[in-house]
Amino acid sequence: MKIGGITSVPAGTEAVQAAQTRSDAGKFMDMVQSLQNEKKGSEGVGKGVSGSQVLEEGRLNGDYRSTFNGTYTAASDKKSMPQGAAANSAIMTKNPKTIDRTSKLYEKSLELESYFVKMMISSMRKTVVKADGGNDYAQNMYEDMLYDEYATNMTKNAHFGLADEIYMQLA
Repeated sequence: MKIGGITSVPAGTEAVQAAQTRSDAGKFMDMVQSLQNEKKGSEGVGKGVSGSQVLEEGRLNGDYRSTFNGTYTAASDKKSMPQGAAANSAIMTKNPKTIDRTSKLYEKSLELESYFVKMMISSMRKTVVKADGGNDYAQNMYEDMLYDEYATNMTKNAHFGLADEIYMQLA
């Protein structure tokens, strides 16, 4: 029925879409509720999750980046001398500090150093002029992931000393 050009009954598609939205919202809320109930009833691991799907702290399932976890495991890594730029500041003090490279704090210090190295590499990457324009989203994404790995490997192997300095300041 039309009254002055305005219909008083909504179109059938609008009603179907509204019903579908309500149905989806209900299913979503049911899913959230069941996940909350599972979390309350378990000790950090959801029901039906196998041990191989549980990753170490701070990592997401599907996160395939290299990490610093397990990089240093030798007994000599518990009390090692600083390397790189941090070695100069450690020698200058009256009480030279040692570093526990197996600690969580040192692992996080390595991650921060890796972030700084990634920023440096990204700045260098911006100076390279690409012949094809370089506006391909997928290519840029994969290059960014590649440079993340470069930064991680450089941090593990180059011994810049920034992580050692961060550790000594925080420990």
